[in-house]
Amino acid sequence: MEHTKIKRNTPSSRLWFVDNVRVLLIMLVIAHHAGQPYGPTGGMWLIFNPERADILGAFFATNAAFFMGFFFLISGYFVPGAYTRKGAKVFLKQRFWQLGIPILFFALLVFPLIFYFTQSGELSFRQFYFGVYLGRGQIQVGHLWFLVHLLFYAICYVLWRKIAKRNAASELDQPIMPPPQHGLILTYLAALAIVTYIIRIPYPIDTWQGLLWIIPTEIAHLPQYASLFMIGIIAYHHDWFCKMPTQRGLIWLGIGLGAAILRYGYTLARGRWFSIRVIADGGWDWRSLFWSTWEATICVGLCVGLLVFFRERGSGQGKWGRILSANAYVVYLIHILVVIPVQFLVAPVFIPPLLKFFLVTLVSIPLCFLIGYYVRKLPLVRLVL
Repeated sequence: MEHTKIKRNTPSSRLWFVDNVRVLLIMLVIAHHAGQPYGPTGGMWLIFNPERADILGAFFATNAAFFMGFFFLISGYFVPGAYTRKGAKVFLKQRFWQLGIPILFFALLVFPLIFYFTQSGELSFRQFYFGVYLGRGQIQVGHLWFLVHLLFYAICYVLWRKIAKRNAASELDQPIMPPPQHGLILTYLAALAIVTYIIRIPYPIDTWQGLLWIIPTEIAHLPQYASLFMIGIIAYHHDWFCKMPTQRGLIWLGIGLGAAILRYGYTLARGRWFSIRVIADGGWDWRSLFWSTWEATICVGLCVGLLVFFRERGSGQGKWGRILSANAYVVYLIHILVVIPVQFLVAPVFIPPLLKFFLVTLVSIPLCFLIGYYVRKLPLVRLVL
């Protein structure tokens, strides 16, 4: 039987709506970190605010349910095309250059300074850097754990292509798979929920392990991240981002938004069954299974729905949209260096924690993009990125 060949997006047919989604996600990342001192969270942060806004617990939980997984989905989507255009050697070289150099720069130069000035005690920087940070193996990659994963997944993809001996010609001979229907999407949602629940029995949320000893990983969200990256690869081969039916996508957007709104409503109703602590603890608790399902619903609904919504309503880009999307990656790299100083400046101000969150967010987002715009113009940065 003769198969219909898969139509590939050409470099000129840039998916502007995906760029716009990425900008939204970057802004959410900035807001997520801007709120860390002011809401209930299981993680550690450099600034401590004694008063907390409970509603930010729902904000953190909803964000964590989908936004990093969404990044992995988008990242996976663009891997096969880059590999096919460049070949394995150039593909990996560029990945090491664009991901590895920023990781090394921040891990060896930026994060040591941050930790030194916040917790070094009486040590000199030299003593702290060589005796503690390097000497005791306390090297940190911070929020760049995402880049470490992307680099690892890129290597795995190249190995898979080599082992499977897949090339561009063989890909074009593959039959087109239509976008997943409701039943298949629901099946993935259920599988993700069950696997996530099982993983969180030994590995609660905010428990970080060194995957293969060197890859910082929050195991509790690994099923989501890895599966969405692979789905992104499949979606590219069958053009799902462009071919997902509008009505189907908007239905899932409604499901995802509904699940997210319910999470906020639960917090406003002062429910305690799904507090940050209960959710994070995992284990055999039925609430962990319920939250894993709730979280998977938010994730799948928003990932499918927002892509379709932006494709239908946010597919264009003016001058400012192009500037924002062009600087999104740099903003992801540097935003911590903007958010933390702003939080320090706001710390002595006597206003409610929720107002501090809004103030830090509203100042940090435009400031990050402004600084990112000029950082990206630096010769060395342009050479790497």
